[in-house]
Parts: sequence; C-alpha cells; structure tokens
Amino acid sequence: MARRRPAAADDNPPRYFVWVRGLVGPEPQKWATLDFGVDDWKRDQVLACFELPERERHHSLAMLARLYPAPPHGC
Repeated sequence: MARRRPAAADDNPPRYFVWVRGLVGPEPQKWATLDFGVDDWKRDQVLACFELPERERHHSLAMLARLYPAPPHGC
C-alpha cells in the first residue's frame, strides 16, 4: 500500500519543470526553486526550464514531458 505524504509537504509543490543533462540524454525533473547551488554548478546541466502554472504542479513527470518536450539539441 502506498504511503501518503503529510499535508504540509503539499504546501510547497514543485514550481518548475526542468530538463537537465542526463547520462543518456535529457532527463526531466521538478524543482521547487531555481536555486542553482554553490558556484552555479547546476546551471551548465540545465537544458530548459518552464515555470509551472498552479494547475500543472501536481502532474507526473511523464505528463509534463508530453506538455513540455525535451529541447531538440539534446545533450
């Protein structure tokens, strides 16, 4: 049986859908913020970024990948 996340975890759903460089091609991810970390090391890994409207924030990665396809240039 699947565990339910606490209600507080849904207070800040991911706001961004991001395509990043993966080992075998672009990989989709959901991010809560666009914090690129120390020395902006993540910036080189980001291929595309989309701010999600409120109604799309709970969609699965597969659904978001259909709505926002990977960039054509790939990795």
